[in-house]
Amino acid sequence: MGAALIRLLKSATEKMELWKDGPQFEQSEHFRLGTDSVLLADFVNIGARRRGIDLGCGSGILPLLLLTRSTALHMTGLELNPEAARVARENIAVNALDDRCDIVVGDIRRCRDEFKTGQFDLIVSNPPYFAAGSGKLSPNADKAAARGEVLCTLEDVCRAAAFLCRTGGAFCLVHRAERLADVICLLRDTGFEAKRLRTVAHKPGKEPSLVLIEARRGAGSGLKIMPPLHICGDDGRESAEIKRIYHRED
Repeated sequence: MGAALIRLLKSATEKMELWKDGPQFEQSEHFRLGTDSVLLADFVNIGARRRGIDLGCGSGILPLLLLTRSTALHMTGLELNPEAARVARENIAVNALDDRCDIVVGDIRRCRDEFKTGQFDLIVSNPPYFAAGSGKLSPNADKAAARGEVLCTLEDVCRAAAFLCRTGGAFCLVHRAERLADVICLLRDTGFEAKRLRTVAHKPGKEPSLVLIEARRGAGSGLKIMPPLHICGDDGRESAEIKRIYHRED
């Protein structure tokens, strides 16, 4: 589903504008830009939140998009792969956002070594989707780790978010619709409560492929289920909302 934006990028090593007069972005070799991260960045309700962290930031697309939405926000990107972290730093630098973003090379499972508990009021993540032993993964180790729970599980991500997030802070993530029960259960087990949920489907009448979830640390029960997001309309053309998200409004 990410082809519409990715086609704007001439190569994996050439920086291009994501949209006219928008931020410049370069993909790293092993972490390709996809629609899921773009939709998550749009879904996040930044509000009055001031310090955010992206768990597994890859080439830095989530911090970059969130920083373009709020001039008061400071983002940190935590990434295990040094090469991806290098590209993320370049993406932040080329957009003159160095003073509002830090990229840290580190392991989500060892986040206690890098950060203080409750240090952030916004956590975001586009975690590996496929549980160990499921899904077809790339023979390339880095690509496999980005898509499957090879080096980091969903539980690892939720536990890291619980440590890093202050009480009342938000944890926003995107995941496969088929794993919604796993996500909600793990969120509650780690002290979060799901508060907003939105499904993503290719077009009306199709089953959702993705879910966007906002959970809050220490919140009471009560989940708002938002209208579904459709990539295309019944006619197969991009929906008006996708055009807005991708800055291609008529």
